[in-house]
Amino acid sequence: MDLMMTETTYLHSRTGVPLGVCWSLFLGWIWLQLLEVPDPNVVPYYQIGVVAFGLSAVVELLGEPFWVLAQAHLFIRLKVIAESLSIISKCILTVILVVLRPQWGLYIFSLSQLLYTSVLVLCYVMYFMKFLSSHEETKKSFPVSRMTDLLPNLMVGQTVVDWKEASLTWSFFKQSFLKQVLTEGERYVMTFLNVLNFGDQGVYDIVNNLGSLVARFIFLPIEESFYVFFAKVLERGMDIKLQKQDDIVMAAAVLESLLKLVLLVGLSITVFGYAYSHLALDIYGGAMLSSGTGPSLLRCYSLYVLLLAVNGVTECFTFASMCKEEVDRFNFVMLALSFTFLCISYFLTQWQGSVGFILANCFNMSIRIAHSIHYIYNYFKESSYRPLKGLLLSPSLIFVYIISGIVTVFSEVFLCCGKGWLAKLIHLTVGALCFIATLLTIFFTETKLINFVRTQFLSRYIKKET
Repeated sequence: MDLMMTETTYLHSRTGVPLGVCWSLFLGWIWLQLLEVPDPNVVPYYQIGVVAFGLSAVVELLGEPFWVLAQAHLFIRLKVIAESLSIISKCILTVILVVLRPQWGLYIFSLSQLLYTSVLVLCYVMYFMKFLSSHEETKKSFPVSRMTDLLPNLMVGQTVVDWKEASLTWSFFKQSFLKQVLTEGERYVMTFLNVLNFGDQGVYDIVNNLGSLVARFIFLPIEESFYVFFAKVLERGMDIKLQKQDDIVMAAAVLESLLKLVLLVGLSITVFGYAYSHLALDIYGGAMLSSGTGPSLLRCYSLYVLLLAVNGVTECFTFASMCKEEVDRFNFVMLALSFTFLCISYFLTQWQGSVGFILANCFNMSIRIAHSIHYIYNYFKESSYRPLKGLLLSPSLIFVYIISGIVTVFSEVFLCCGKGWLAKLIHLTVGALCFIATLLTIFFTETKLINFVRTQFLSRYIKKET
């Protein structure tokens, strides 16, 4: 695992940044010369914004090798601090410039994005400069000894193109491209086919960013952390009978508990998000967001969050345990799925407007979940472990979710959202009571999950405090 991460780091440092510069120049030219450019009086500094975002992508690529090393060696605190400082810096600069220079428009967000990537890379560089100059680096047998190893370079005595590395780069590119299409494909359809006007695109982006907060701050860290865990515990591509049984027991138990955890979080967001989407948008953006397609978008997105949650955990186990041949085969599946997803996005958008994008994403995630579940089932079928039981809920908990959904929907119909703040407050109180009832039911029915959370998360927090 460490050797693979080291090779990946060297490969990225030698090829990733030069390729990133080429792609930034090429795509920047497309955005400025071939695609529709907004009216400068309506959207000022558009050209500067395109250049700034391309430059920030190159800067972030410079920090990617540091991120890979931090992930491989479980420098979790470094990642949390670096990303927190960069996000805080970006938000502070955005707020200051919006208040003091609102006429700068897109220029504000371009500068903020550049600051975000610069602070992120600077945090990693400063940490590894200190780490590599200390004796701790030799104690941990760290695979990198000098900072220059992490910079773009051409090794003396080697050919300009190492075809083995080129083949590996091409494999990474195909997988990354397909995942990018599946993750952000609707934006390409939106940009190149002009299926939505700029106003509808703005509402979609607001709802998409608001709805994805949980995915970014809860599900993504879980997926990244436990991908590293499964990759270290399991031997990639090895039959389950040949693996260390203690590792299999631990991996199965963790996977089952993780599936249960993200399922309950996602299901709670889906059930309660349906009845509180209108109120959330009304509080967040006023009638401009809550009177149009915003509530319908956010309701659909609450279902999408549930699928995102399950897909994140199932895919992190799948990719951590697959061998290279299985990953290559899955790339062909992703290729077909990418083409299908883009077609469905276009046709559903013609039929349902911006809601069609979210419905297409739900279809995409459902297919990916089905593939991962099929893989996990085959992986464990010759053993006595059934981690997919984490996707099953007790009848009493299902009943509470159904009742909570019905009660909150009726509460929205009679109390929200044009009947004053007292009605909104009562609507929130009803939701809070239903949510408390749901939590109590989870506490008494999902004892294995509660024990997992207590031992894996709360115990670590208590140890740090003491």
